[in-house]
Amino acid sequence: MNKKKIFNDPVYGFININSDLVFDIIEHPVFQRLRRIKQLGLTDLIYPGALHTRFHHAIGAMHLMTKALDSLRGKGVDISTEEYEAAQVAILLHDVGHGPFSHALEFSLLPSINHESLSYLLMKRLNAEFDGQLEMALRMFRDSYERRFFHQLVSSQLDMDRLDYLKRDSFFTGVSEGTIGLERIISMLNIVDDAVVIEEKGIYSIENFLNARRLMYWQVYLHKTSVSAEKMIINAILRAKELAASGRDVPASQALKTFLAQNITLEDFQQDRSLLNTFGQLDDYDIWGAIKLWQDHPDKILSYLSKALLNRELFKIKLSNDPLRKQEIESLRAQIADQYRIRRADSRFLFSHGEVTNKAYIAEGSTINILKKNGKVTDISEAVDLPNIKAISKIVKKHYLCCPKNVYLSHLKK
Repeated sequence: MNKKKIFNDPVYGFININSDLVFDIIEHPVFQRLRRIKQLGLTDLIYPGALHTRFHHAIGAMHLMTKALDSLRGKGVDISTEEYEAAQVAILLHDVGHGPFSHALEFSLLPSINHESLSYLLMKRLNAEFDGQLEMALRMFRDSYERRFFHQLVSSQLDMDRLDYLKRDSFFTGVSEGTIGLERIISMLNIVDDAVVIEEKGIYSIENFLNARRLMYWQVYLHKTSVSAEKMIINAILRAKELAASGRDVPASQALKTFLAQNITLEDFQQDRSLLNTFGQLDDYDIWGAIKLWQDHPDKILSYLSKALLNRELFKIKLSNDPLRKQEIESLRAQIADQYRIRRADSRFLFSHGEVTNKAYIAEGSTINILKKNGKVTDISEAVDLPNIKAISKIVKKHYLCCPKNVYLSHLKK
């Protein structure tokens, strides 16, 4: 069988697959599941073109890894054939543990379990199936491989993951402020003392990258309507879990029912092999299929949230620089309970508040280092002629409140 394939990617053009192992991993059902998980969750409710998937992103990130490895080899960095393939596999599978709607449901459907942990467990499963061929990729992924710059290319402040999702998300949303100079950034990569650095002449491309990341967070990832939609689907899942736990019938696919009926821990996944198989069947379609059923559920809260999501009747959301007053929160909860004739304790499902943070560049533990012409390596935030980087390095925090529009408008009139 010919395993040398070409993907026609809308962002990069033709992407070549020259490794039999990479081809076999892409063909595996665990990886094919990523075709059914959208990269940006519910963001297409705001930007209709944002329908690309985790599959697209993983293939794109692997393509950038290939470009980066070729560039480093061209500069004399010794990278063996085995390391080359392992780095491709590590970045290809870095998001394989994402569940439905990616980050939106990461801690509601599976409390206290992040997708990286599940990615690692699934990679271990694949490693066993492929007779240990993923061992080096696993070590790169968990940062235990002796040449640590490979892990930085997979996960760091300037990794192939971030480079692809910024470029790809900008392309599919149409938000041009997210455009970055990918080719120049990759061509400026180098290795010093086993760490990734950027040659000094690429410093302004990095400044643009960080600024684009900051803008993409406010305009796409933390767009207030996207935050509102995510809180609604989280509340729908939490309500469904509460009903299922109390013995109420909550129609769903068998895989989804498993995770609605119980709070599964990482230890459960490690001890029960079948749970990982069940998780591997979950995707966005399980959630949307359930929501279509739930719109007719006798529970008025689950029914309301499901209908509102299907019809894009989203919560009204307010962003503020100041934290919400406790009195305002209690007043809104009382109004919700009164207007929807539900228990005050249940009003939490039709109301959300909290904070969102934008961390464009936080150097702690992971820096972007610049290789200056004199051979000195320095953190980009210390570059004297880039005051914008110092501003970007600060964490920006905003507080949000969202609830049904009629309650919000009624609240304003008081």
